[in-house]
Formats: sequence, C-alpha cells, structure tokens
Amino acid sequence: MNIVLGITGSIAAYKACTLIRQFVKRGHEVQVVITPAGKEFITPITLSALTSKPVISDFFAQRDGTWHSHVSLGLWADAMVVAPATASTIGKMANGIADNMLVTTYLSMKAPVFVAPAMDLDMWAHDATQHNLEVLRQRGVTIIEPAEGELASHLIGKGRMEEPERIAEQVLAAIDKKEHSCLSGRRVLITAGPTYERIDPVRFIGNYSSGKMGIALAKECAQRGAYVDFVCGPVISYPDSPNINVVKVESAGEMWKSASTLFPNADAAILCAAVADFTPDTVAATKIKREGNDLVLRLKPTQDIAKGLGAMKQAHQRLVGFALETTDEKSNAKAKLEKKNLDFIVLNSLRDEGAGFRHDTNKITIITRDGETPYPLKQKTEVASDIIDRLEALFKK
Repeated sequence: MNIVLGITGSIAAYKACTLIRQFVKRGHEVQVVITPAGKEFITPITLSALTSKPVISDFFAQRDGTWHSHVSLGLWADAMVVAPATASTIGKMANGIADNMLVTTYLSMKAPVFVAPAMDLDMWAHDATQHNLEVLRQRGVTIIEPAEGELASHLIGKGRMEEPERIAEQVLAAIDKKEHSCLSGRRVLITAGPTYERIDPVRFIGNYSSGKMGIALAKECAQRGAYVDFVCGPVISYPDSPNINVVKVESAGEMWKSASTLFPNADAAILCAAVADFTPDTVAATKIKREGNDLVLRLKPTQDIAKGLGAMKQAHQRLVGFALETTDEKSNAKAKLEKKNLDFIVLNSLRDEGAGFRHDTNKITIITRDGETPYPLKQKTEVASDIIDRLEALFKK
C-alpha cells in the first residue's frame, strides 16, 4: 500500500518516525510531505532515511527546479495520514487554503484521509477548531484521537496526538475493511433528511432533521465501493462522491416516488429520512392571510415508505429502517421491525443526550429479530461505520 504521511509543525512531529516504522515494517511504501514549520521540529534527512524516499516540502525542488506534482501524489496514494496535524493545518484543510504542499496534496487526494490532531487543550476546545474538525468529518476524513478512558485524565487526552502504534492500527484496519468490503459493486438506496409538506407557497410542516446521519451513511457506503442512490429532503449540504447519485426531493410523496422507483434495482436500502406522517389535505395557491382567531388544517396520512418498500422487497434485498422514539422506545422499534418487513432497525431515543436531530453525535441500538446491540455515544461518522458493518454481515450470511 502507498501512504502519504503529512507532518506539520508540532512538538509531536518526532512521533512520525515511529509511525513510519510501523507502516514500513508491514511492507507499505511511505512518502512524507512536510510543512515548512514541520521542518523546524524534525529534519527531512531523518525522515528520508526511514522511508528511503526524498521528503517533499516545496512545490519545486531547490536544486534542479523539479516540480513535485500534488496531483500525482493524490493518484499514487492508497491513504493519506496527517500526523501530527496542528490546528492551523486542520483549519487550512477545512477551508481549502492551499498555501503549502501538504494542503495542496490533500485537496488532490483520491484515497481515504486520516488526521491525528496535536495541540494544547485550549486550542482543541476552541469553537473554530471543533468546527473545522466537523467540516473534515462531514467530508469523510477520519479523525484519530485517543480513546476516552485510556488516560489517567480525560482532559489531558484532549488534543493530544494518539500514539503512533494505534494510528497505524486504525489506518490499516480501516483500509483493509474497505478494500475487502462485500458492498463493493453493490447498489444501495439511502433516504435522508426531512420532508416539507406545503401549507401554502411560503409555509410548510417539517421537522428538525439535518440529514447528517444519512450523509455519513452514504459516504461510508461509497468508501466501501458501493454505488449509492441518495434520496434526500431539504438539507444544507450534500455528499460529494463519484459513487453517490443525489436525488433531491421536498415532500414525502416525492420521496416515495423516487425511492419506490430506485428500490427494485438496489441490493439494499437504508431508510434514514425523517418522513412526515401527515400532509395537508389541500395546499393554498396563495399565502394564507391572518384572518379571525383560528386556522384549522386538515391533514391526511402520507405513504409509509418503509412499509411500502418492505412489501416490495425481494429475497436478495436487504432493508434497514430507523426509529426515532421518545417513549417505549424498544417496543415501538420492534413493532416497526415486524410491521415493515425490515432486516434490522436502528433505534434512537431523544431522551439520550447528544443523540437525534442536528447533533454531530448519535447513540443507537441495532435491533434484529434475534436480539439487540446497544452502542455508546459516537460521532455520526463512526455510527455509520457500525451500521454498515451490520449491513455487510447480512450479505455474508
């Protein structure tokens, strides 16, 4: 495997030597790309001796003017790892500020990207840093940080670079999983986001869904080689991948029409959207004016997409549903599992802090006919990986 290792200006730069050894002893080639500040902490000569390759820092070689092609590096690599990654570099990556070879290489990278942050606690906790990390997560970048509970003090671990041995383990395990995924070449339908049910030209009935969970699922499937039909209601951003076909809809009716059309050609469907259960019986052609003391809306039920697709499901297809509940969570989820002919259902409870709509984290329980598996609170990108692992297990049976 070909690995681009990005090194930035952090005191933890010396740990890159151990990380290189971890990759090299497993038979992988490593090309170091270092920032100018990174060279203040560790010498290119040391890194070159470990990788048996010249270290790249500038766009042009100083001696003969040879151009270092960031595009070629992006095509050559099977993975890019930035370790240590300073707050400055993370900010540049998140905002596309390509003022050095490392960030330019990241912007050209076709392979999975992993970032191991390294900074002090105050910089780590700053809103700007956390925002930039979330931007990278939403783009499918894996953020590697020390696991909670593994340090004497949880606060000491925040911002601290993970140990090189663990970084190598996580990177290689993630690449191996995706290279050998049984989803490769399969087609997966994913519904995501809210639906808007129009009352008049300016008002609608909706919900608080951001679509973040569905976007994470779409990216995870695409990274494992699947072709994704992503049918989503109004969301702020959309997944960007050659393997993802985005279908934008607004109402529950439009979502049902698209999903039911695409499902017959799918190997699996993950129904993550927060679909309205009711829609106005009539939609006013003009804005409804404030008249009188009351406004009465008559609602009619929408098409139950999960139940409809469950009735269409063929023997070779897999169907995954979501249940967002506030009371009697498990019993309601189990009832939906049976009623809608699902292979498994992902349960969220709004009573769990940090789970549900608009959060970057989620806490789920996967329920099957054979039992249930609870998971701790995690980033939605990590939750997506857990869900897709369970989906892959269905195809291996």
